[in-house]
This record gives sequence, C-alpha cells and structure tokens, in this order.
Amino acid sequence: MTRKYFGTDGIRGTANTPPMTPEIAMRLGMAAGKYFRTTSPRRHSVVIGKDTRLSGYMIEPALVAGFTSVGMDVTLFGPLPTPGVAMMTRSLRADLGVMISASHNNFKDNGIKLFGPDGYKLSDEIELEIEARMDRALDDKLAAPEDLGRAKRIDDAQARYVEIVKASFPKRMRLAGLRVCVDCANGAAYKVAPAALYELGAEVFKIGVEPNGFNINQEVGSTDTDALKEAVKTYRADIGIALDGDADRCIIIDENGHEVDGDQLIGLIAGHWKKSGLLSTDGVVTTVMSNLGLEKHLESLGISLERTKVGDRYVVERMRSGGFNLGGEQSGHIVMSDYSTTGDGLMAALQVLAVMVETGKPLSDLAHVFDKVPQKLVNVRYKNKDPLETQSVKTAITDAETRLGKSGRLVIRKSGTEPLVRVMAEAEDAKLMDEVVESVADAVRTAS
Repeated sequence: MTRKYFGTDGIRGTANTPPMTPEIAMRLGMAAGKYFRTTSPRRHSVVIGKDTRLSGYMIEPALVAGFTSVGMDVTLFGPLPTPGVAMMTRSLRADLGVMISASHNNFKDNGIKLFGPDGYKLSDEIELEIEARMDRALDDKLAAPEDLGRAKRIDDAQARYVEIVKASFPKRMRLAGLRVCVDCANGAAYKVAPAALYELGAEVFKIGVEPNGFNINQEVGSTDTDALKEAVKTYRADIGIALDGDADRCIIIDENGHEVDGDQLIGLIAGHWKKSGLLSTDGVVTTVMSNLGLEKHLESLGISLERTKVGDRYVVERMRSGGFNLGGEQSGHIVMSDYSTTGDGLMAALQVLAVMVETGKPLSDLAHVFDKVPQKLVNVRYKNKDPLETQSVKTAITDAETRLGKSGRLVIRKSGTEPLVRVMAEAEDAKLMDEVVESVADAVRTAS
C-alpha cells in the first residue's frame, strides 16, 4: 500500500505546507487518538514533546485540538529530546507519545514522530491504519462535550530525563577531571545535555544552547561540526559531543579535533561491552550503509554484524526480534536497548566517556577502532518511471556485483523522501569502487 503521509521516520516536510500543516496535524491527532482509544472506562492519554523550531508552536496546538476532540488527555513537555519522549510515554503509562521535530533539518522543516505505549516507534501496519483514518470525515466519532480531553503542561519532564540518562552511566564512575564540550544544536537537548554531564562530574563547555526558533542545526550540531571542533581546541577539551536537533544521534570529536562517526562509535562500544560481558548475543545490528571495515573489525572480535534497511526503526525492529542490545547507524544513531527504546545521542556519548574513564586513555587512542574500507555514494535524481525496474539498470547492477565479488559491497536504494536513487559501493580497490559506482549511476541516468 502506498504511503500518503508517513515516511521512514514519521511525517516530515516544510512547515505550513502539506504534509506539515495545522490541518493535517489535527487530523493526525484525531486519527491516532481514535486508534489508541479503547472502550475501557479509564481516561486515555498522549504525551507530546518538541524541539525548538518556531513551527512547533503551530503544530503542537493543532495536535492538541485533534487529540482532545476525540477524548484523549494531553500532557505537554515542551523541549525534550526524542528519546526522552519515548521514555516518558512508557513511564507515564500513556497510550501514545508524540515528538514534534525534523531532527537534523533546518528550522523551515518540521516533523511528527509517534511512539506506542511501549515506547517504541509504531509499526508500518499501525501507521497505515492511522493514515486511512486521517482522510475520513472530521466529525466521525467525536467525543461528547463531557468527554473531551484535557490538556496540561508538566515542568519536571526534563529533570526526569536527566536522571534516566545519568542512570545509564556506570554507578562506580564519575566524570571528574574531564573537560567536555557539548554542542546541543540549539535544539531539544539545550538544557538537559549540559545538566546531565555537569551532574556526573564533568567540567562542561557548551555551545548551541541559545535557541531562537530559527537557528536549530544552523552551523552547529552533528551535521556541521566545525564550531565544535573549534570549541574543543579553544577549551582544551578531552571530548566534543555533537547532538542533532532532537538529540537522538551524536557525532564525537576527539581532543585533536578529529571527527568520529557512528560506525566507529558502534565499534568502540561493542568491543568494550564484549570484553565486559555486557553484549548480548555477541552481535550488533547496523544498516546497509555501515562501512565494511566495521564488519571486519567486529568479526575479528567474535562479534557478528547484521544489516537492515536504512532507518533506526528497522535497526530497532531487528534488535527486538533477535535479542540484540546494541545497534545503530553510521549517521550517529546509537540504540542501546538496555537503556532506551530508540537512538539516544547523549547516552551513546556517556558510553564513550565510560570507556575513557575506565581505561584512562585519551579519546584519540580509543576512537579509531578500524580502518574504513573506501566507500563512495552517488545520488542520481530521476523524473517519472522507476529506473530500478528497467532491464538496463538491472544488468548494470549484476555486472557491478560480479566485478566486486567478495572484495566489496554494492548497495542500491531509492530515497524515501526524494526522487533519488542512491548508488553506494565499497571496495579495498578504490579504482574498482569508482568504476562500479559510475557504471551503475550512468545506467540509472540513462534509464530515467
């Protein structure tokens, strides 16, 4: 079934244009509220958090109107990281959790992510059912006047999240003596991340903590680390932590200003957990985009690597079905199911800090756990027909895979949000890698 509203991570788009309009947000609230409201006589509830975008003030009340109109009580958190909303959904025994954020995008975009009562993102089947309900008549099954939902704000959601995050750090350890620079991307974690690090004993230097509705992810955060690299040097920090707008991912900067991506972080944490007996099933889950070097490194440690489609929700689904407790993406989404139901950038950073404290080694000695296999990604835009269905492209892909053999990987996928075909290859022979990527990309361009 074709999706109309939901993408790979909720609903997302430019603010005040479909699908990010107040009307669609209200319809979503009504549809999701009706889906999760049962015949039980108890009150039904939803919790809502957001990042710092200006358009959050437009989307939030529209959602509240939708939910309350069908009899759902609403609890509003204000700015709170996405993983915090997931945690609070379960902690407060809510029927549904909502995060208003477009993650690492700039302020012009916004999005809506939904979590079930267990704190996990909704399945494809539930999202499709909610979509079907969104386009029904607005006056269908509205609550009676006496049954309308109530809305309230609570002030301690951020403090609760800080305590949950701190509990993921080994109790016998402190961050005393470490200089930590944190970049909060002028986003949802601008208060909680510095607070958690400070309360654990670190000397904290913070940037990206002055949100104004327009500057989220603007020259700060996990997708633009130049400011953090400079801050690490200026403050002589032992580590730099770059979060994105909703703080579900992180990129780390070592004391020399070098960037550490999600693959290296997964390798570091997996190796430490394996040694400490904390890694369940001796396996890790990543996506098809994770570097082949990570896979080879983990194999050398006796750790298997399983790959999923791109998207942290697919990583989590495989982790749940296979009993894995560590997974993530190259982009910095690190999922640790012992502590959280979704990616949590701050918790991931704390695991890196725990390794630093335990070993007493500088981050530069710890963070480069494997040499990356050369990797190349080309995005090819297409117009009308699906180029992957044409015989010429299928033949080009088969030829490329034959040439790579067991010495590399070829990943072809369509973007979930744009008319793009992403062509990615890895090979120890960089020349061969370039050749196979260009051959497939050319075939896609010709076919489209």
